[in-house]
Amino acid sequence: MKLFDLSGRVAIVTGGNGGIGLGMARGLALAGAAVVIAGRNKDKSIEAVKGLKELGARASAVVADVTQEADIQKMFADAEREYGRVDILVNNAGTTVRKQPQDLTAAEWHKVMDANLTSAFLCSKAAYPALKRAGGGKILNNGSMMSIFGAPYVAAYGASKGGIVQLTKALATAWAKDNIQVNAFLPGWVDTELTRGAREQVPGLNEKVMARTPAGRWGHYDDFQGIAVFLASRASDFVTGAAIPIDGGYSSMG
Repeated sequence: MKLFDLSGRVAIVTGGNGGIGLGMARGLALAGAAVVIAGRNKDKSIEAVKGLKELGARASAVVADVTQEADIQKMFADAEREYGRVDILVNNAGTTVRKQPQDLTAAEWHKVMDANLTSAFLCSKAAYPALKRAGGGKILNNGSMMSIFGAPYVAAYGASKGGIVQLTKALATAWAKDNIQVNAFLPGWVDTELTRGAREQVPGLNEKVMARTPAGRWGHYDDFQGIAVFLASRASDFVTGAAIPIDGGYSSMG
């Protein structure tokens, strides 16, 4: 359908070389977008780009630390130079530290907040002029079910993801006049490197997740292809400031 056609559009996906970010990049590529994969691991990004090109997409990789403004500015400049425009930004890069709050150091707190929340702000701020030049655009922010729930071992992570939802709403209201839609997606329990670590560190986690998830399984990164296309396409032109759970029904259970 033309509503979901991203031909001629250009997307930057931070942390797009694996997990949820790669799933979203695949969805955008399959819908016709050119995709720039941004990450710190050059080899991993090159491998991700190879896979996108095998799908028939235009794709490239850029090495960037999205907590650093100079890297972010270069990322957008390089994308516009290569493709002529930027239409879509997926703020997906992030990290976590699993500790009880009393055991968190200030350095660990700032590490998580900078990677998850400050990076989304800085990338969105850098995207704004590029999206305006393109006549409008889309920003997709990776939140989490921890934007809704609390957990004792993710104080910094949960605070950063709650901040993502409020940042999303602020940007959506500020930039609606510029035809820029900003939305958050809230992943549930998805089988990624981060959650594999969680299953090793949190006893009984797998059993608790399976018992509460109506879909009866952990998510897969390709489950995020559809939401990426929807929120990046004309189909969502009147959707902004939303926070959409992608969790197999986990957050709907009492």
